[in-house]
Amino acid sequence: MRCLIENIIQQLEEVQKGKLWIGSTFSSAFSQLDEYSVFVRPLEDMHSVAEIISHLTLWRKETLLKIKTGQGSKTDECAENWLSNEKLRILGWDRIRSEYERTLSELIGLLKSKDDDFLDEHYYDTDFKGNYPYRFVIEGMLHHDLYHLGQLGLIMKYLKKTENQ
Repeated sequence: MRCLIENIIQQLEEVQKGKLWIGSTFSSAFSQLDEYSVFVRPLEDMHSVAEIISHLTLWRKETLLKIKTGQGSKTDECAENWLSNEKLRILGWDRIRSEYERTLSELIGLLKSKDDDFLDEHYYDTDFKGNYPYRFVIEGMLHHDLYHLGQLGLIMKYLKKTENQ
């Protein structure tokens, strides 16, 4: 049976470019940004869009690793978790966004090869130091995306406010 997996895939796709009740998706946010603004931190203690997308990509790669091998390799303390704007500027927005979209496509492709029973199989989570069902990390990715989509909305409001001053 694949009802749950198909639902998760649909939600992942909707958050990226669908029609959400909350109104905003990653695609709609990206369409309002340019190469310069993605690296701006509107407030000193607020992340840039590029930092958030890089962070999301790292954890998506980690989820892919967990699905493929049964365990992860990263923790919240790893250096790649929050790369600096200086490092990200070297990569450039096109590459950061492309890697983000590539890992999403890879995750969806991998999930399409699974059935609902897979969600109850276990992997070892390096960060949480224990065995968890795959449902935990896959649903966690969706929650993580939504959390940071909200942050992008706030960052973009601050960016617009500073543009108009």
